[in-house]
Amino acid sequence: MFGIESGFAYLTWQHLVMWGVGGILIYLGIAKKWEPLLLVPIGFGIILVNIPLGYHIMGFQMPDGTMLDYLPPTWSELMEQGGKPVGFLSRVFQYGFGWGLIPLFIFIGIGAMTDFGPLISRPIYFLLGAAAQLGVYAAFFMALAIGFNIPEACSIGIIGGADGPTTVYLTTMLSPWLLGATAIAAYTYMAMVPLIQPPIIRALTSEKERKIYMSPRLREVSKAEEIIFPIMVTVVVGLLVPEALPIVGCFMLGNLLRVSGVTDRLGTTMAGAFVDIITVFLGICVGAYVAATSFLLPKPLMVFALGILAFAFATAGGVLFAKLINLFLKSKINPMIGAAGVSAVPMAARVVQTMGVKANPRNFLLMHAMGPNTAGVIGTATAAGVFLTIAAGP
Repeated sequence: MFGIESGFAYLTWQHLVMWGVGGILIYLGIAKKWEPLLLVPIGFGIILVNIPLGYHIMGFQMPDGTMLDYLPPTWSELMEQGGKPVGFLSRVFQYGFGWGLIPLFIFIGIGAMTDFGPLISRPIYFLLGAAAQLGVYAAFFMALAIGFNIPEACSIGIIGGADGPTTVYLTTMLSPWLLGATAIAAYTYMAMVPLIQPPIIRALTSEKERKIYMSPRLREVSKAEEIIFPIMVTVVVGLLVPEALPIVGCFMLGNLLRVSGVTDRLGTTMAGAFVDIITVFLGICVGAYVAATSFLLPKPLMVFALGILAFAFATAGGVLFAKLINLFLKSKINPMIGAAGVSAVPMAARVVQTMGVKANPRNFLLMHAMGPNTAGVIGTATAAGVFLTIAAGP
């Protein structure tokens, strides 16, 4: 069906550039250990899809017999026109991403790995997670201002939540032609949180504020609270933002399996082998969407600039709101923990912990930072539901 032909004759400088991009991501994952579980398969997927005549990888056959060796930007239209996936990853992509299954499966695993104890013990951290969503909405309006349409602006804005699976899910639903750019931007900037956040935190806080001591002891959370929490969040968010229910529901299901005490086998599997397998497919399929012909264009490249601004606004929103609520609290919180309100779990919390120890060796902020960090995941999922509602229109 494919014939025997060499890909050398079709090799272009664009393919070489994308090989370089894939190689850089693999290097960052291996040498720098920046999100290796994601950047390595994404980088390899980019190289795979940019080998000419790779029909067996991302091949599509049109009704007239025309063969495509990559997934074009308008893949949903391609499917409507009768395009048939004939490559290994194009089949995985059609069902895993076209139906939104892989990102939702990832959320079950993330939920099974998440400890909501710090958030339950101090519900005020919900506010810090919500404040960090400033980056989501700031990027949304900036994208609209420079000419992106509403679905595209929603997909770009969600990068500010620093939540890769949510970014993938929302972009797949609203503007799949931007999937490669938004997903790579989200995961790359998540990996760069230790570089992005510290300068912003230092610029917005004084040395005295960074030294604020917080007792590492948090209120002990009961088993009943741990079980009720995921159920309650699912019901409340589902009623407020029904479009967010698939994401939040899967996230909270995974957590319930973790804390119920009677589903340890399921919780362990979801947090281990299951999420590892799904992560491989997520990474390599996202990378395989980044063909040179659909990526080296103005719009996808502009996404990266907006993505870094989204992260900056998210960090600033959390820190500034923490400073605001300190005006009303007797026992002050260290405003740096507001930066952990982005969904980059647990990287953002680790950044806060590292900076906290440098400012005050007595400080142990990790558990406090995990409160807004996990709240940020819920906040970003809720923001995605809001965007889905906006994009759907009246």
